[in-house]
Amino acid sequence: MIWNLPNILTLLRLLASPALAVMFLYFDRPYADWFALILFASASLTDWIDGYLARAWKQETKMGAMMDPIADKAMVVIALMILVGYAQEHWTPWLVLPATVILFREVFVSGLREFLGDVAGTLKVTKLAKWKTTAQMVAIAVLFAQGIFEHYGNRAGAEWTGNVGLVLIWIAAALTLITGVDYLRKAMPHLKETR
Repeated sequence: MIWNLPNILTLLRLLASPALAVMFLYFDRPYADWFALILFASASLTDWIDGYLARAWKQETKMGAMMDPIADKAMVVIALMILVGYAQEHWTPWLVLPATVILFREVFVSGLREFLGDVAGTLKVTKLAKWKTTAQMVAIAVLFAQGIFEHYGNRAGAEWTGNVGLVLIWIAAALTLITGVDYLRKAMPHLKETR
């Protein structure tokens, strides 16, 4: 692996993913919520920074290209697991469905990429897929903030951030579904059996 700054930032983002769950194992709420929000927001920013620096400094590597989507998916999957596990009872049903759509798509597309092997590299990431990742990360950050308001007894703030977070996570789920279908459509010619 080439140890340039973009790759180091990507690796740090990947390592931050399990640290999100650790926050809720070792810290009481609302401290766990604060730490998770700060860690998630910081790691999410590195997603933009590492890509920008790699392109600007011409330091794009195969390792970075491989680790970047893994780090993104790990952050989103672990954060959604935490949010569903710690959500208030009245938010849970509205959070489970979009979280399920997001998780299903990420697993499905990862499996599809693995099956396609070298061909997967020819299926470029679209601008909509980048918006999808941004929407997921913003929605998750807002939902982590909701936990902070909730534990400080700010009912209005908790309800407002919870509602905004749910709207954003549904938007993220819709974009996730659209990009997943688009990826499958582009992959279909490569999936046809040849005899």
